[in-house]
Amino acid sequence: MQLKAVLLCLAGAAALVSAKQPPKDLLIGVTYRPESCPIKAQDGDEVFMHYTGRLWDGTQFDSSHERGKPLSLTLGAGMVIAGWERGLRDMCIGEKRKLQIPPHLGYGDMSMGDIIPAGSTLVFDVELVDIDGKRVRAIREPRNEL
Repeated sequence: MQLKAVLLCLAGAAALVSAKQPPKDLLIGVTYRPESCPIKAQDGDEVFMHYTGRLWDGTQFDSSHERGKPLSLTLGAGMVIAGWERGLRDMCIGEKRKLQIPPHLGYGDMSMGDIIPAGSTLVFDVELVDIDGKRVRAIREPRNEL
């Protein structure tokens, strides 16, 4: 009987230890990558992103899909949290990623109203819809071959 109790306690402890913990650093998971990727997002590019943001517990706090319009931002300009800046670099148009962002690359010790508590680990499902930048326009512009 005691052996059974000990085994149950050990099994419970193992389950707690193996429970998924929030990451200590940025985790970037590619969930879809197009076959062709002639242009990758770089600092200075204006990127258009669809996203859904959730807290670590799965609670959704924001979604561009619900607004029906992608978010526009200039990559590398400090317009978004550091986890996004790092997590969006080198994305291809049409690529989808899951970003798991620890607090120090998110909002840190600041809360965002009642929506995001201070010290939150954030999870974003992001999709790069389009890129518009000087570098990209130069690649896309047709050349006059005379």
